[in-house]
Amino acid sequence: MTREELQKQEDFNDEMLPHLDALFNFALKLTANNDDAEDLVQDTIVKAYRFFSSYERGTNAKGWLFRILKNSYINNYRKISKQPQKVDYDEIEPFYESIRSEQSSTTDMESTMYGQLMDDDVTGALSRLPEDFRTVVLLCDIEGFSYEEIANMLDVPIGTIRSRLHRGRNLLKAELTEYATRRGYNREG
Repeated sequence: MTREELQKQEDFNDEMLPHLDALFNFALKLTANNDDAEDLVQDTIVKAYRFFSSYERGTNAKGWLFRILKNSYINNYRKISKQPQKVDYDEIEPFYESIRSEQSSTTDMESTMYGQLMDDDVTGALSRLPEDFRTVVLLCDIEGFSYEEIANMLDVPIGTIRSRLHRGRNLLKAELTEYATRRGYNREG
């Protein structure tokens, strides 16, 4: 490697790698699948490294990475949604047989860990939000980005971010009213 390439790699590692955990968490929330989240983060890191020369050092590296990740996710979603759905019976036969025998045991560590972070009702309510609202709620309320950072990542006006966040929170509130009452959080009445 040349001296310039080594310097680029060192600069990239210093600026970008501290944000890997946050990047993976966001990818996992978007994809709801550990393998897909890992692939999405890997794709994001490769693109970020490839275009690192266009990144201005000292600016918001986390926001830059989240924008690349979000764009990659959208592009992958569009590509997959245009393909016809394929089913290989040999792959689903064991699953079908396990359902028929009514024996389903799960040892999926990801769902266990993720389930402990948020109750199933909360996770379900989040996943039922339309994608535009869910993305803004996750970026603001879970990841802690400012409105301005989210607007830059999603390339939409800040007013749109405020509107989506307001509507997304209201949809969540409507979905979780009964949950809050069961848990003793509802102060009304």
